[in-house]
Amino acid sequence: MMVMSIKLAVAAMVIAFSSWLAGRKPELAGFIVALPLTTLLALAFSYAEYKDSATSVAFAKSVFVGIPVSLLFFIPFLLAERLNLSFWQCYALGLLLLLAGYLIHRQLLQWL
Repeated sequence: MMVMSIKLAVAAMVIAFSSWLAGRKPELAGFIVALPLTTLLALAFSYAEYKDSATSVAFAKSVFVGIPVSLLFFIPFLLAERLNLSFWQCYALGLLLLLAGYLIHRQLLQWL
């Protein structure tokens, strides 16, 4: 339970700091969030907990494939002004595109 508490605290601090920074320096906050901080933390936490290199490698491959596919979420935001979309419309469309992205992700991982 102590390990889970540490994981929660570290992850919460990264998210809280990034959202706080977004109000002051959105470009820097965006860059920080785009860094693989979550991946670095999750891979280290996972390996520390399970001590399984094969699982960690599979995890890392999934992240590698998932990163470009997850960018589908942002497409509606890029087109928001051109299509006159509100924030919530962009958000909902982005979530739908993420669902499609997950299906693509599954197929790509089967080929790797």
